[in-house]
Amino acid sequence: MSNDLIKELREQTGAGIMDVKEALEEANGDKEKAIEILRKKGLAKQAKKADRVANEGIVESYIHAGGRIGVLVEVNCETDFVARTDDFKNLVKEIALHIAAANPLYISSEDVPTEVIEKEKEIYKEQSAGKPDDVIEKMLEGKINKYLEEVCLLSQPYVKDQDKTIGDLLGEATGKMGENIQVRRFSRFMLGN
Repeated sequence: MSNDLIKELREQTGAGIMDVKEALEEANGDKEKAIEILRKKGLAKQAKKADRVANEGIVESYIHAGGRIGVLVEVNCETDFVARTDDFKNLVKEIALHIAAANPLYISSEDVPTEVIEKEKEIYKEQSAGKPDDVIEKMLEGKINKYLEEVCLLSQPYVKDQDKTIGDLLGEATGKMGENIQVRRFSRFMLGN
């Protein structure tokens, strides 16, 4: 294990030096496998931290396209100390930029009203008329999941790295900063809409 590889993985994943060393040992020096191990550990840490109260943070604005699109986003963390760090501020800026580009409607699938999902199901059922019921059900499930991925911020692929979702980005930040980090709310404005 070279120090350069350890440093590269730390920068890429935001994990601590000991976590990176352990992951590389477990992966027998395979960088991609080590990243996967670190991501899994990060998600486990994030799950443990999810119950902790996050009522500090910042509200960030982002204006794009010569003032034609604007975003306000509130991202919370547990302490005011973390909220003032450059890493946290940069994370919030990246989320605001993503919202401007990807136009999510909700934060997560839990925020999507039942009537919206039912309306989407009706549309998909009409599109698949004439097919067997079991086929329609499987198609509905797939189409609803795809719809939720498109309209929910946390499940959208991050505009700067399509291999990660915004949820993954928050998970990495939670692992790196050691605090529960949540997108509390956002508004996206577009001139003329």
